[in-house]
Amino acid sequence: MSPTKESNSQKEHNMVIPPNPRLSIFVIAIGLLLLIAPISSIPGIIISIFGLFLFIQTYTLRLEFTSEAMVVLQVGKELRRFPYKNWLAWRILFPKLPIILYFREEASPHLLPILFNSDNLENELRKRVASLEKPQKNSDSLP
Repeated sequence: MSPTKESNSQKEHNMVIPPNPRLSIFVIAIGLLLLIAPISSIPGIIISIFGLFLFIQTYTLRLEFTSEAMVVLQVGKELRRFPYKNWLAWRILFPKLPIILYFREEASPHLLPILFNSDNLENELRKRVASLEKPQKNSDSLP
């Protein structure tokens, strides 16, 4: 097989997770609610600005799952690569309202806000590193 055909075949198995602005809109809404609350407006301004930052990141960052690594892209440029061989564990925190992806590599732990379609993210993680998923504790699974 020629290198071109091989790389095209490999690209077909890659998955880019589509954006989902739910988390950023939620943070902006909290900030705006704090702005109209009868308290200092500084917390509302800070939270709203953070929500706006997350909103921008939602549409500039992408997660691409390849056969060997999870890749963080910003406007199409690779920022960071996390090879699966270095992963020790992963978990989606607060699964009923998925907002944070925790994963641990040999060198360090990572927390990543879920600015992507959480169902697609979870499916790709289970497809590629299912054996490393850490189950939720009983307190997380209460109705």
